[in-house]
Amino acid sequence: MFLNSLFGYEARRKRMLKKVPKGALYDFLSVPFPKEDTCLSDLPILSVDFETTGLNAINDKLLSVGFVSIEKRKIKLGTSYHQIIDTKDRLEADNVVIHQITDQQKSAGQPLQVVVEALLAALTGKVMLVHFARIEKQFLKQACIELYGISPPFPILDTLAIAKRKLDQRDVAYDPQDLRLSALRRKHGLPEHYAHNALNDAIATAELLLAQQECGSKKLKDLL
Repeated sequence: MFLNSLFGYEARRKRMLKKVPKGALYDFLSVPFPKEDTCLSDLPILSVDFETTGLNAINDKLLSVGFVSIEKRKIKLGTSYHQIIDTKDRLEADNVVIHQITDQQKSAGQPLQVVVEALLAALTGKVMLVHFARIEKQFLKQACIELYGISPPFPILDTLAIAKRKLDQRDVAYDPQDLRLSALRRKHGLPEHYAHNALNDAIATAELLLAQQECGSKKLKDLL
C-alpha cells in the first residue's frame, strides 16, 4: 500500500508540473519528494501547524501558519516561521479567546497567497509533519484550490497517527484523549508548551516526533 501511495504522490507531482505556470507552485512541484527508503536521521522534514477559525476547510479560514525544519534529527530554530493571515472577515469571540489573535492583529497580517507561497518554498523537497493531519491537509488543499485551481500532493507524517498505530498494535482499549499533542508530550517526558500558537505547536510536534522515534533508524515508508 505504501509503495502505491508514494508512487501516486510522485505520479501526481509529475503530471501537475506539466500543467501549472511558473511560480511558487511550479517550483514546489519541480523537486521530487524524499525516497521511501530514506531513514528518519536523513529525512528533511518541515513541522507545520495551522490555526483556523473552525474545522470546516470550505467555510472556515486559516488564521495563522507556523513551521520549523528538522534536519539530521535536529530542530533548526533558525528556520522558524510564524505569520498571521488577513482573512478579511471579522473574528468570532471564541477565535480571539482560543488563538489570542485579534482583528487588529489579523488586519496587519499577510494575504493568504503570500503565506502559502512561503510554506510551499519551505516544503520543497521535504515531508510535512503535523499532529492530526486532517486539519492541515484539508485547509492546505483548500487554500491551493483557491489560489491555483488545483490541490498538489503532500506526503505527510502525523505524530497522532504514529502514536495511534502503536496503541492499536497493543490491542488494548485507550482514551482518545491520550492522543492529544499535550498528552503524548507528557507520556514522552516532554515539558508543557503554550498551545494554540501555530509556531509553538509546530515546534512541539517536531519534539514529539523525535521523542517517538528515538533511534532515527526508521525509514519513511515505516512512518507514513
